[in-house]
Amino acid sequence: METHFESNPLIDRLPRHLKQFIKPQVYEDYTPINQAVWRYVMRKNVDYLSKVAHSSYLEGLQKTGIEVDNIPSMYGMNRILAEIGWSAVAVDGFIPPNAFMEFQAYNVLVIACDIRQLEHIEYTPAPDIIHEGAGHAPIIANPEYAEYLRRFGEIGCKAISSARDYELYEAIRLLSILKEAEDTPEDEIKKAEEQVDFLQNNMGELSEMSRIRNLHWWTVEYGLIGTVDDPKIYGAGLLSSIGESAWCMTDNVKKIPYDISAADMSFDITKPQPQLYVTPDFAQLSLVLEEFANKMALRTGGLSGIKKLISSNALGTIELSTGIQVSGIFTNVIEHEGKPVYIQTSGKTALSYREKELVGHGTEYHAEGFGSPIGRLKGINLAIEEMSPRDLRAYDIYEGEQITLEFEGNIIVKGEIITGSRNLQGEILLIKFKNCTVTHNDTVLFQPEWGIYDMAVGKKVISAFSGPADVNSFDMINHVPSSQTIKQKKSPEREELERLYASVRNIRENKTATTTLKEAFASVTANHPNDWLLSVEIAELAKKEGNTDLVDKVLNHLEKVKNNRPEIAHLVDNGLELIFEKKGIV
Repeated sequence: METHFESNPLIDRLPRHLKQFIKPQVYEDYTPINQAVWRYVMRKNVDYLSKVAHSSYLEGLQKTGIEVDNIPSMYGMNRILAEIGWSAVAVDGFIPPNAFMEFQAYNVLVIACDIRQLEHIEYTPAPDIIHEGAGHAPIIANPEYAEYLRRFGEIGCKAISSARDYELYEAIRLLSILKEAEDTPEDEIKKAEEQVDFLQNNMGELSEMSRIRNLHWWTVEYGLIGTVDDPKIYGAGLLSSIGESAWCMTDNVKKIPYDISAADMSFDITKPQPQLYVTPDFAQLSLVLEEFANKMALRTGGLSGIKKLISSNALGTIELSTGIQVSGIFTNVIEHEGKPVYIQTSGKTALSYREKELVGHGTEYHAEGFGSPIGRLKGINLAIEEMSPRDLRAYDIYEGEQITLEFEGNIIVKGEIITGSRNLQGEILLIKFKNCTVTHNDTVLFQPEWGIYDMAVGKKVISAFSGPADVNSFDMINHVPSSQTIKQKKSPEREELERLYASVRNIRENKTATTTLKEAFASVTANHPNDWLLSVEIAELAKKEGNTDLVDKVLNHLEKVKNNRPEIAHLVDNGLELIFEKKGIV
């Protein structure tokens, strides 16, 4: 897959279903206005965040080689990130949460390579290169935090979603695209907002994925570190938002000590956050993560884990006490006294052991689904997996015999044993029958006409998680999001403005420019009276040249722009504060 940067061992080892999300970073697509937006945000961030961000942020900027004046290239970032054991790939906006976290588990940072519009310079709900490159990348240079991020991905990608989670993800992705797109009709945005609100208010009980996404949001994206009275910023969402990074430090935002209760605090991606969580150190993040993981079906299994998989209506896996793993879409469970006694998948299913598919038990063989009893035989304390060869003989469980196995919960298996498979400890994993009938009371679960019956062996379900045990068992390609990001239109007016930005950028870099500063300013005032950022850049260069006459003209013009557009007045002032030592110069 073409990615426009050299690969490396971290990217090479990504499974195919993750590589499908990677898109090229076409650096030439970044316009002069895009570069100016990046520069403004980064200059403002470095100036402000040097006072309020965790020390790892500024150190990370240096370590990762992220420049203030230029949008980073993926190749350059990868070359430097490799030194701290990470890599980066470009994607198109939001990708599914499980995939996002799985990338993290492989030490790969996902970067949305688009950049926000000038009109959304303070904040955008859509992920962009400012958020990812200037927010996430620097902080992972801290080894303790980087390990938290990797471990979070490892655990998070196994979290089970509800059927509505993916629907909400698609709705949020669409809303973020529409809000960031140029000239989106208000009624379209309103419709998308209403759909997000409806889904958020009708999610029912929060799924594992919803709850761990909350933890991700309140730490990785919007986390504070230190004390409630003196917090510092480390969350990428705050580090990349010049508006919210300032807002979050005021008393308008409630500061809460970080603990596992954050898992139940939902968030609205389209609005500033009314509260934020403060961790005393990065170690606390890992402690809470492990506390949460201990409550996940990944570690608890059982009946509730199976039910979570059924409600997800998505590919998932259960693991039995013998280590055998069943991967597929789970559609039914029969329970008895609060325990599962029979599980059933529909459609393509694979059996694995220790994340490796068992030979002959892939999706082609189990194309119609898989069902198996779970638990102990009725009236026998010794589970099948614990039986020695002598025990098996005593209970007539051996090859070539027509036998009847009655499990707890009235699951009855009748048939002739063909053979069995054992795990590395010698425990029976799988028993193969011919001429087999499986029943539950009066319900037939399997009949001889269906062919060979494979029965998984295990006295209990020890784990249940999202996705397959062996990623190679299933074709997971073409699972990319349905919506695509919308590119800005290139009107003649816009192209002329881009040329002016390019000229000013060339002047700053001592390259050949098509216009002088004076000419560029005359054009912007005459033809683009609502633009403010280019005038700020002209003021900066005019001051460096000692052209006080031009500086005065630019400042007077910006005052008019501020009066006409009061909503951007603070942006103008913030930009000028970086140029002139004294605040309030304008």
